[in-house]
Amino acid sequence: MGSGQVTESASPDFQGKHVTVAGLGVSGVPAAKVLSGLGARVTVVNDGADERARAQAAQLEAWAGAARSASDRAGGGRRADVTVRLGDGDTLPEGTDLVVTAPGWRPDKPLFTAAHEAGVPVWGDVELAWRLRGENAAPWLAVTGTNGKTTTVRMLASILTAAGLRTAAVGNIGVSLLDAVTGEREYDVLAVELSSYQLHWAPSLRAHSAAVLNLAPDHLDWHGSMEAYAADKGRIYEGNRVACVYNAADKATEDLVRAADVEEGCRAIGFTLGTPAPSQLGVVDGILVDRAFVADRQKNAQELAEVSDVRPPAPHNIANALAAAALARAYGVPPAAVRDGLRAFTPDAHRIAHVADVDQVAYVDDSKATNTHAAEASLAAYGSVVWIAGGLAKGATFDELVAGAADRLRGVVLIGADRALIREALTRHAPQVPVVDLDRTDTGAMLQAVQEARRLARPGDTVLLAPACASMDMFANYNQRGDAFAEAVRELAAL
Repeated sequence: MGSGQVTESASPDFQGKHVTVAGLGVSGVPAAKVLSGLGARVTVVNDGADERARAQAAQLEAWAGAARSASDRAGGGRRADVTVRLGDGDTLPEGTDLVVTAPGWRPDKPLFTAAHEAGVPVWGDVELAWRLRGENAAPWLAVTGTNGKTTTVRMLASILTAAGLRTAAVGNIGVSLLDAVTGEREYDVLAVELSSYQLHWAPSLRAHSAAVLNLAPDHLDWHGSMEAYAADKGRIYEGNRVACVYNAADKATEDLVRAADVEEGCRAIGFTLGTPAPSQLGVVDGILVDRAFVADRQKNAQELAEVSDVRPPAPHNIANALAAAALARAYGVPPAAVRDGLRAFTPDAHRIAHVADVDQVAYVDDSKATNTHAAEASLAAYGSVVWIAGGLAKGATFDELVAGAADRLRGVVLIGADRALIREALTRHAPQVPVVDLDRTDTGAMLQAVQEARRLARPGDTVLLAPACASMDMFANYNQRGDAFAEAVRELAAL
């Protein structure tokens, strides 16, 4: 790791500035409200003008009107100044001093090209939140990676809470960082999930400690290349003060640590599912142990928790727990809080969720496995699997995934628009595995898929929904897909 002095920008003055907010939604609406409250003239631009966008625009403009009325009744002061422009997210409004963008907007949009040519800076909502922190703001423990971010951040928040700290899981999990840093509630430390999109637009971020859980091809259509995707993930390490946590089984994450420019004294901390070396956390005889934040780490290790304290105790979820523990220990959390926090943690839905046992076959919902890397980890957790897979491939290939899982596949049921890509990989690498190809993309296909999986399964098998694909060809999102699976399993159990 390199080292260098980190200079943070002073909190900006937005009074009278014209700020363009790119995108309505989870990040855009809070950004518009915060900026308006700070005295900025805000123009929100949005590509779409559908019913949802019109409703959001109406709500935001009604909020601004109510805020102006309240200001008038109070005798003046700052007046909310927000306008919304729907159906044109490409044109830079005249006089813009700053663009604050929703994280998912691609860097090659004409709006950003125009901003660059005009010398107008572009920030994401994370960058805005970082710059608006107060003098005694809570430090950030930040997490990114291709898979496992949300689970790890929520585990981390549970551990911090068990240590008696005021904390919240924020960022890319639906809770606005802007609300966390500008709201009235005070925090000791924040557990922050950051996507590659958010990191791309957050050049000033400097975390207390950060982790990259893993790296696998994803969102390459947005970033342009694997190298650009990895570079944006690696931004999370820049300026770290205490620890850069990496996955010892994923060399690419360690390479990002080595390339990072951090504060003097910041340490590289690995996590492994095997016996840890000094400056690592790992597993010994079913125990999660720490050889990083202990005295004389060459000889000593500190017991943190048992593998059975992690739910579910699948290998990739144990890795998530170790990463969360490493960040918590970097913040000074005692070992007992790691154990208590992991025990108290309840996984989110659709993440290796056991739905039911029917005729001695387990049915497991991992609808959140929306890419090949996540599906690989899910399949590795079970010995004999009837795999339900398919959806939108997002440019992925499946040869490596299928070749690695072939010896544990009892059968495969394929659904979704790009199922042929998986079938072709099965033909090449697992020709002995029976495959049911459902030539339909309606939501009712899930019930038929579960019925076909039951026919293929034998006692002791696991029927696993780990699609390795996005859901939007058939469902609104992966949650709806997982719900459909669970409902179909419950129908099966009721027969």
